[in-house]
Amino acid sequence: MTKKDLRLDFKKRRKNISRQFLASASLGIANNVLKIPIWDFDFYHTFLPISNKKEPDTSYLLSVLQGKDKNIVLPKVSGQHLKHYFLTDSTKLKNSNWNIPEPEDGIEISPEKIDVVFVPLLAFDKNGNRVGYGKGFYDNFLASCRLGTIKVGLSLFAPVKKITDVLETDIPLDYCVTPEKNYSFVSK
Repeated sequence: MTKKDLRLDFKKRRKNISRQFLASASLGIANNVLKIPIWDFDFYHTFLPISNKKEPDTSYLLSVLQGKDKNIVLPKVSGQHLKHYFLTDSTKLKNSNWNIPEPEDGIEISPEKIDVVFVPLLAFDKNGNRVGYGKGFYDNFLASCRLGTIKVGLSLFAPVKKITDVLETDIPLDYCVTPEKNYSFVSK
């Protein structure tokens, strides 16, 4: 399927899920993240969910990261790019124009310093390609990370067989975590 078709399909699927399913699936994702080999690093970047788009609730993941004493980095939209801020006890969050909870300000972190990125997505395929909202924020961000940064998608749904219009600029995932199963795209 094309990215456009997948966006339409998966936005509709999300719209039709219940809050109860979303909470249970988000907890399942956080539990399954514990099963992938990403825990020997220091800096973990995660998104905060757009609640009206029924994205996975990353508060469970934040609890896991804090419990493991990891440095947490959050994104903030700045023009056509993302800036990245260290999450501290004094970090104040504010919803952006797109209803995304973002840090108001704080200690900015360079993308080269980030070890693991939890990537938002609408859909992904069996080759590790993903479909986001189509603005390119995460592809631009991931392209600025150092080689070896681990990219972990978080998905409420299983993969589709193939995204047919993958571009050369699209950055594939290393892993994708769903409530039921983990997918690895890392060459063995």
